[in-house]
Amino acid sequence: MTRFRPLVAVLALALLLSLSAVCRLAALPTTAGKQHISQLGPGDSVSIQVFGQSDVTNAYVGDDGTISLPLVGNIPVAGITPVEAAVRVAKALKDGGYFVDPHVTIQVTEVRSQLVSVLGDVVSTGRYPITPRTTIVDLETASDVGFVLRSDDNGHINRYPIKLNGLTDLKDALPTPTLLGGDSLVVPRAEHYFVLGEVVAPGKFPFEPGVSVIQGIARAGGINERGSERRIQVKRLGKDGQYQVVHLKQGDPIQADDIIRVKESIF
Repeated sequence: MTRFRPLVAVLALALLLSLSAVCRLAALPTTAGKQHISQLGPGDSVSIQVFGQSDVTNAYVGDDGTISLPLVGNIPVAGITPVEAAVRVAKALKDGGYFVDPHVTIQVTEVRSQLVSVLGDVVSTGRYPITPRTTIVDLETASDVGFVLRSDDNGHINRYPIKLNGLTDLKDALPTPTLLGGDSLVVPRAEHYFVLGEVVAPGKFPFEPGVSVIQGIARAGGINERGSERRIQVKRLGKDGQYQVVHLKQGDPIQADDIIRVKESIF
């Protein structure tokens, strides 16, 4: 039995080296399908696990930007990604002599450091924590358009117009497919116009530039059997806050807050 021990030791060492190589490859970020990875910051909660160990350590990024771990103490992680933080933890464990070649995984369990400001015509304004996959599709807004304010590396604030009805529009408008910490999402007041009187479905409708009087009426279902296309009145809100009648043709464009009234036919 003794003569087999060297062979067993060699096989065990080979197995450990193979697993170590596989784990390193798994830790490398791939370029295909690359997506933004948030940086860690004060307030974030993370879970830390060493490959081959059953225990999971939960840690909190303190105000000084460090996480406190058994054996190795405080490790600075603020401003780096979870993958980079895992490399630092692994180095600390190795340098301390606790592991020969540790492979460490760090996962963010709660994000508190990456915040986006939401302003304007939304259900609730404020600053909200985000994850690497946060988009605008979950926001309840009263408008279909808005813009994102984002600072570049030179401190210049760039303005990116976007539509608020899907992720595809956000990907086309911004340099990254998701919102980033420090972004400001601004949603202007939703604009409407009104169609009243003898139409199929009177009410309030979203305003879009270039819509004509007759197109605005068509969105209300068109003129009903009692209405007359010759008796269309448009009122417009003036600077004094009062509505005044404006004389428009059916093909003329309307403005936000206009009131289109289709009157009853005389005959």
